[in-house]
Amino acid sequence: MKLISTGLILAAALLTLPFYSVSAASPSTALDPQEQAIAAAVVAREPQALALLEQAVNINSGTKNLEGVQAVGRVFDSAFTELGFATRWIEGAGFDRAGHLVASYGNAGPRLLLIGHLDTVFAADSAFQAWERIDEHHVRGPGITDMKGGNVVMILALTALKDAGLLDTVQVRVVLTGDEESRGRPMDIANRALIDAAVWADYAIGFEDGDGDPATAVVSRRSAGNWTLEVVGKPAHSSQIFRNDIGYGAIFETARILNTWRASLATVPNLTFNPGRIIGGTQISVDASGDRGTAFGKNNVIPETALVSGGIRADSPLQLDRAIQQMTKIASQSLPYTKANLTFTPGYPPMARTQGNLDLLARYTAISQALGYGEVLPVDPRRAGAADISFAAEHVRGAIDGLGLMGAGGHTIEETADIRTLKQQAQRAALLFYRLGQDAVQ
Repeated sequence: MKLISTGLILAAALLTLPFYSVSAASPSTALDPQEQAIAAAVVAREPQALALLEQAVNINSGTKNLEGVQAVGRVFDSAFTELGFATRWIEGAGFDRAGHLVASYGNAGPRLLLIGHLDTVFAADSAFQAWERIDEHHVRGPGITDMKGGNVVMILALTALKDAGLLDTVQVRVVLTGDEESRGRPMDIANRALIDAAVWADYAIGFEDGDGDPATAVVSRRSAGNWTLEVVGKPAHSSQIFRNDIGYGAIFETARILNTWRASLATVPNLTFNPGRIIGGTQISVDASGDRGTAFGKNNVIPETALVSGGIRADSPLQLDRAIQQMTKIASQSLPYTKANLTFTPGYPPMARTQGNLDLLARYTAISQALGYGEVLPVDPRRAGAADISFAAEHVRGAIDGLGLMGAGGHTIEETADIRTLKQQAQRAALLFYRLGQDAVQ
């Protein structure tokens, strides 16, 4: 990208009003000249950033479309290379996915881990494939907010720092994963690049779209794991159910467990556990995908077996451990002649709400107010799902997420971005990088 003089950049900024202004003050009153130059550089580079976003959105990169994910990786690889980053592609064969893009820059200043992903939920045969301009401010497209737009916000912010001659004040490592929407296995291999970068970093900054509101950011995320409940009972003629030597059968026992879980734990703040599939009868089977099953049973036969699978989310490791203990205890208190086996499969860990995360948010909201965009509040953990940053947060001094392109309809064919938030989010992110860099200088 061709460099632009600071004077021209600043002139461009003065002609552009902020998108989300809740303050009557001039956006520049709390910004020093270098920060004004950074904000102006974002404005000057916005058309190129939009072109990059359109290019990425028009390439299908559903998680299982390995070639498509790699193609989007090459698009962003070129953008980082042009910025002077050293890039490398981590092959995903070892975890059955396309792979990850890692880009690195700098050798002085605080170490920043910037997190994004290349894949989307839209498979190669999805009918939703292309960038579509809806009106002056809105564009619909697969992955436009989740999260190709977030990747572009990241690149636009870094480009603005470089245009202002200030990128060398920080060390940056970018990890764009290729399996955020459907995690590769084994997870220790799939997550190695992300966790290694987090161990290296001082701060982790994620560019997901959070709850789609530019007035919020993410300082805590809930975990995302799975559980399986297998229940067996004593088969017999249905007329004999409830006898002391026959018992209640597998389905009644399953219903008891699920309802007792609900009664005991449903009011715990931010804890959820959802039974997504249940199969019961005399004989049951599940297909290789684990998502479909069949059952054989008769109304005059006490069911011998039942199987339930579901998910569980918690806002801290302690909350998750306590929930697992309580659910296991309830499952073990079996009705006569029944037995239950409950297993848990870890997934995304919680991103706990820490003081370091809150400090980053305070810094970010001060930047937002200085730019004239108003206060930024923490997202309710119930309104933001698990994300890559959850694997990184425990290793860094502070973590914040949800700084990407905003919009609505994520994970649906109505996924739409409010393009006005591209400049806003990039300006806030660029100044966050800059001010973190200034801490090391002062």
